[in-house]
Amino acid sequence: MASSKSLMNLLTFTFGSAIGFFVCYLLFSIILEEQVKVQPHILHNDPHGQHSADIDNNQLQGQMNFNADSGQHKDENKNIAEGLYQKVKILCWVMTGPQNLEKKAKHVKATWAQRCNKILFMSSEENKDFPTVGLETKEGRDQLYWKTIKAFQYVHDHYFDDADWFMKADDDTYVALDNLRWLLSKYSPEQPIYFGRRFKPYVKQGYMSGGAGYVLSKEALKRFVAAFKTNKCSHSSSIEDLALGKCMEIVNVEAGDSRDTSGRETFHPFVPEHHLIRGYLSKTFWYWNYNYYPTVEGPGCCSDLAVSFHYVDSVTMYHLEYLIYHLRPYGYSYRYNPDLAENPDEQSKNEALEENQKLKQKISEN
Repeated sequence: MASSKSLMNLLTFTFGSAIGFFVCYLLFSIILEEQVKVQPHILHNDPHGQHSADIDNNQLQGQMNFNADSGQHKDENKNIAEGLYQKVKILCWVMTGPQNLEKKAKHVKATWAQRCNKILFMSSEENKDFPTVGLETKEGRDQLYWKTIKAFQYVHDHYFDDADWFMKADDDTYVALDNLRWLLSKYSPEQPIYFGRRFKPYVKQGYMSGGAGYVLSKEALKRFVAAFKTNKCSHSSSIEDLALGKCMEIVNVEAGDSRDTSGRETFHPFVPEHHLIRGYLSKTFWYWNYNYYPTVEGPGCCSDLAVSFHYVDSVTMYHLEYLIYHLRPYGYSYRYNPDLAENPDEQSKNEALEENQKLKQKISEN
């Protein structure tokens, strides 16, 4: 009788333990699954590793028009920006694919792409409704350089005379076109040069990060396309940005310095917080060994005239659109003039003259 009772207790204990273990397993599975769903941007310790197209946790169902109500900005003086729009003509082409048109590309189309002089979306197949240009390639990381070669060839053959500069960006890159035009306005499109976030390994003059985007002058585009016709360059690697950088060096296209007059970077391979927050990126991360110029973390990382950020999901795309083009602190007049940054005394003098003129105007009105 005692042994029977002990056996019953043992069975009860075993059954209860099994049930408890199973319930704990379910709870942990649910918790871990939720953590994965809200995982922030994953940075792989390989500059040419997994593409962000494979990770998309922050999707929007529809697109938004942040610029529909322009009434709040009707009194802004946009003369300089509008003048540069006419003088520095930029064709933008965005690397995308059929699987990303609704998830990513349409949010690019609704935000920064509207400021390009010409915008094209390059895909492996044509979509007349979006629309996209079909490059007749396969999708996948190993196809990125093929798509890049064919995209630049298409742009050269169809739009060479429509722009001065030719910008390549991913469908998870945000680009501030007005700042890019300021940077490019210092150079001639007839000069063989290209700009982006300059990395240093493998290529003597360095090469530009693919994710941060890069922009070719008219002459650089001409030489790049011609190099494949004369076999100076070939599809030697599937690593798009590095392969293009090697080709640029072969055809004597200069890797330009895209930093501002204070020496701060304008093209950024990650979202703002990864650059702005000290300690966010581990010192063992590849990024620290790849930058051509000294790497700065914290507020000094980024120019006030930043051009691009990468790994930007659809939600962050609208965050940046709002922060850059809509948010204004009350009572401030933006004064930073990068063209005078090397001569602060001259800038102070001009500011004083401007204030004096405003004061005279206010007195005459009263």
